[in-house]
Amino acid sequence: MTQAEDFRAQFPVFEHLSYLNAGTEGPVPRRAADAVKSRVERETALGRCGRPYFEDLMARASRGRAGYAALLGCEESEVALTGSTTDGVNTVLSGLRLQHGDEILTSDEEHPGLLAPLGLARRRSGVSVRLAPFTRLAEEVSDRTRLIACSHVSWVSGQVADAQRLAETGIPVLFDGAQGLGAVPVDVGALGCTFYAASGQKWLCGPEGSGCLYVSPDALEDLLIPWPGYGSLADPARALELEPAEGAARLDHGFPSGLRSSWVVESLAVLEEAGWDWLHERAATLAGTLASRLTELGLEVRERGRSTLVSWRAADSQAQVERLAADGFIVRNIPAFGLVRVSVGAWSSEDELERLAQTAAQLNR
Repeated sequence: MTQAEDFRAQFPVFEHLSYLNAGTEGPVPRRAADAVKSRVERETALGRCGRPYFEDLMARASRGRAGYAALLGCEESEVALTGSTTDGVNTVLSGLRLQHGDEILTSDEEHPGLLAPLGLARRRSGVSVRLAPFTRLAEEVSDRTRLIACSHVSWVSGQVADAQRLAETGIPVLFDGAQGLGAVPVDVGALGCTFYAASGQKWLCGPEGSGCLYVSPDALEDLLIPWPGYGSLADPARALELEPAEGAARLDHGFPSGLRSSWVVESLAVLEEAGWDWLHERAATLAGTLASRLTELGLEVRERGRSTLVSWRAADSQAQVERLAADGFIVRNIPAFGLVRVSVGAWSSEDELERLAQTAAQLNR
């Protein structure tokens, strides 16, 4: 069995389906499912109380934080645990001291999970939100721009942001990393971003309600804690003084869940054991091959970067998704853009992608 075959075999869903929708929800590793079952059984049998129980919760959360930090290329102290990419975006926008007249620059290919928080910032703080083409954000910066908030990898097309040019503007950058972390290599230092919000349930194959937020140490002290709680405090015995905990942990969302942490840690372990360099290279190569094949077969593939997403135009994208599902291919559509989108992972196989291309070509005739 090859490395690719062995890796694919760790995800039971592929025994039944050609699952190509990790950009929405990643496939679940068998080991992660077993870890969650074990955790439920333990909590059921032994209860959820006592110092050892809570120390274990904190230790598991710490392991998850360390896993995210390693992927982000930063220190654990620079990572907050959240429930989604949008949670991270909201944390940043609610924590910044935005004022009337400030401008936030974003792109024309953003997910509602970023646009909705921007809409609230506009309504609440009176900031201006300006849209520009995804590939021209750096050129569109003005002397009023306070923040650039955009995708690292576009959920629409799979294009990758020109992080270097964005960093060179000198404007703080908030990356929506929903289609980035786990899918493509990420090094927040090299990207030059101030904030990076990401999901745990997509390319990291974790549970819904998991995610992380990187905050640059230079920006942390200027960021308000939007919803402080027990974990936000340096000393819970002096809660009214609101002395913040060390590092980005002050921005954690709620008390850590043993179930969530167990799943996160085990899924990250499965991916790490396969090797992140191998995962990223294989996924991007397979996606590029699929895009080329679809183009050869006459489909109009959306311009993309070296990422894991491939989108093509369809007269009725929802109908095409349903037809593909009937043939065992699980993909999604993006109605506002009239696209069918495929999420290609290292777990994908060359054979299934060729079969998908042939099927999609027939549907588009």
